[in-house]
Amino acid sequence: MDTLMKRLILLASLIFGCTSAFADTLTLKSGHPDSYVVKKGDTLWDISAAFLNDPWRWPKLWGVNPQVANPHLIYPGDKLTLVFIDGEPRLVMKPHIRKSPEGRVSAKDGAIPAIDLSLIQPYLLQNRVVDADWFELQPKVMAGESPSKFHVMSDIIYVQGELAVGTKLGVYAQGRSFKNSDGENLGLEVILSASGRVVESGAVSKVKLLSNLRETEAGYHVLPIEDDSLMSAYFMPRASQLTEPATVLASGKDTRAMGKLDVVYLDRGANDGVATGDVFSIFKDGKVVVIDGDGTPVQPYERNRYEKILANLSSDSAVKMPDLYRGELMVFKVFDKTSMAIILVNERPVRVADKLTSPNPASVSE
Repeated sequence: MDTLMKRLILLASLIFGCTSAFADTLTLKSGHPDSYVVKKGDTLWDISAAFLNDPWRWPKLWGVNPQVANPHLIYPGDKLTLVFIDGEPRLVMKPHIRKSPEGRVSAKDGAIPAIDLSLIQPYLLQNRVVDADWFELQPKVMAGESPSKFHVMSDIIYVQGELAVGTKLGVYAQGRSFKNSDGENLGLEVILSASGRVVESGAVSKVKLLSNLRETEAGYHVLPIEDDSLMSAYFMPRASQLTEPATVLASGKDTRAMGKLDVVYLDRGANDGVATGDVFSIFKDGKVVVIDGDGTPVQPYERNRYEKILANLSSDSAVKMPDLYRGELMVFKVFDKTSMAIILVNERPVRVADKLTSPNPASVSE
């Protein structure tokens, strides 16, 4: 019995090992090129999409190659050649060589990024999700030196509270309140309207507006500028490790349907283990088809009241169809209970309440 058990454990280990190795194998796209010359405006994701079915896996495509130890340091003019190392596809970098003593010339904008940062820069700077009660306690804009209702760059505004001279602040307007499907409060969206610096301290401090994204008015609150929002973003994509599905909470622009390169909010954040760079596959829940008394499948739009009840219950008469793949997204900013992501693959429109799971290449068609 002991010998049999040991054999079964060994067999299970071998099967698991083979399955893991298969899941970790890169799949080259049909018709992929053998080489690629990097162009200005390229991103690591875009280049990898020319070679891989799952372009978010570019760290594995390049990471083990010592010539590309820093895969984000790739410049326009570099030639990337596809080779195989121990049976695995890898990209080898061959720098562009000029026939002159000038040496290598890099593009003005420097190394190409993982994704187009201009698409998410406004959100890196502007959007935060905070506790609503905490936000209400932060110093409030009371008025301004100008008699105008609205204040813009170079104006002096009055802020309630004693603030240290020289402190740089962001002025934020209240946005949407977020809740998950269970009704739990996930936080309040606050949107940057301006930045300013404290020029005079007192019970009511004076703040000079240094820039404005929109007009500032009384009732807005001021918060310290986030250090990480002022830094260039670099992202190393990886499969999400969440064991429970997340969902699309809202659109960054408050629209019904989202597509490639649009920004969305997720209903999970740092408290749930979400981190920048996490990649999720996006699915629409499969519809439930009810079998009526005659054995006929009844579609959701054809149900009567009784069949609607059956669809919401665990019943042999209610059959759930497969989930519908919509695309993939990557997280770029994380809050306590929510996070923000950019849609990078889009086969069908993405909508609020769509389900997010760890990407599974086997479930995604080419």
